[in-house]
Amino acid sequence: MAVPIHWQDPFSSYRSPLFVSKYFSSLGEDEKFILKECLEELGINEEFPNTLFDYARFLKVLDLWNLEIEVRQWITFKLIDSEIFYEIEMYHIINLLFKLFIESGANKQFFSRIQYLSLEEISDNNIESTVALLKALAKSTKKISTIELDYFDSDYEPQIFHALIYIIKSQEQLRLFSLVGDYSTEFHGIILALEKTLRIRNCSTKPLKLLDYKVSTLEVDDCQIDAQAMILIFEKSGILLQRLKFETKGDEFQEELLLLEALKFFCPNITYLSIYGILFSQQVLEPIEILPLTLQYFILGGTWLEPYTDILFNHCNAPLKKMGIYHLNKRISKALVEFCKRNKTLNYVGVFKYLGLDDNTKKELETYVELVPYNDIVVDH
Repeated sequence: MAVPIHWQDPFSSYRSPLFVSKYFSSLGEDEKFILKECLEELGINEEFPNTLFDYARFLKVLDLWNLEIEVRQWITFKLIDSEIFYEIEMYHIINLLFKLFIESGANKQFFSRIQYLSLEEISDNNIESTVALLKALAKSTKKISTIELDYFDSDYEPQIFHALIYIIKSQEQLRLFSLVGDYSTEFHGIILALEKTLRIRNCSTKPLKLLDYKVSTLEVDDCQIDAQAMILIFEKSGILLQRLKFETKGDEFQEELLLLEALKFFCPNITYLSIYGILFSQQVLEPIEILPLTLQYFILGGTWLEPYTDILFNHCNAPLKKMGIYHLNKRISKALVEFCKRNKTLNYVGVFKYLGLDDNTKKELETYVELVPYNDIVVDH
């Protein structure tokens, strides 16, 4: 009765690393052969005698960082020559153990409940473990709603991309897929597997070229944007695209008018549009009625639009419910009041310079719309 309790969380307690070898007897014959080769490379002669229990089946808590620490200490304890470099062999052993834990069935119920998956940097030595994890999750759960990959690298082995596509297609409730890091514009077929949310942040200095991708939500943060490529996304996504967010560092579009016209033409179901740092010209802002008539949430960040905000209100016919702007003055306030009288849909306006608003402005406007701090504008995903 005590053994299952003792072995449910062995990697989180302070104990001798010798317990690691207890798992070796549960490996398959092929895995034992690979393990024996790894150990022989290090000069370690280890036997794999049968044990009374299959300890891997008792595992309920697994911290991958502690797993690496314990395996490293086990190798160090077994080594005769402490100067031997054993990183590659160590990761081979970790991969074998990780595969064992997944296939043992002990974590099946745990995996079936996962809804949020976040992966940090995947090192070359952990490719096999990552692939095993993604495949196990794809088989064990259909409930993952969010997948976030940080420090993503386009030079990953092909099996990583295949495993990602596999898990994307296996999930029934996936709503957000986020990539952060260094990746190519091809994405190796990952994005083609999506009809979901794509959030791209901090990509390379090259203009972002996303071709032939179909998504319902697209968020591009701190990336140079290729207008022609973006139009192709609009055309491909069509009525599926409902949320669009651009955040750049003062980039100017050469074909901004064409971009907005394409957005309205190809994507008639846009309800959310957020723009920060993009420098549209006044010629584009004057015919602002080209904004989609389904638009309900319009978030504008930065000071670039302040001189034209009244123009925006005077020409906008979209049924806005919430809006974020930088500043309010008499000219903008007057245009805002007229917009509220005309459209009668706007409930909240978030103001970046909210603390600088005088009481008279607040009193006048709050007859028509509620003013709140910019960051308080919350939009459901």
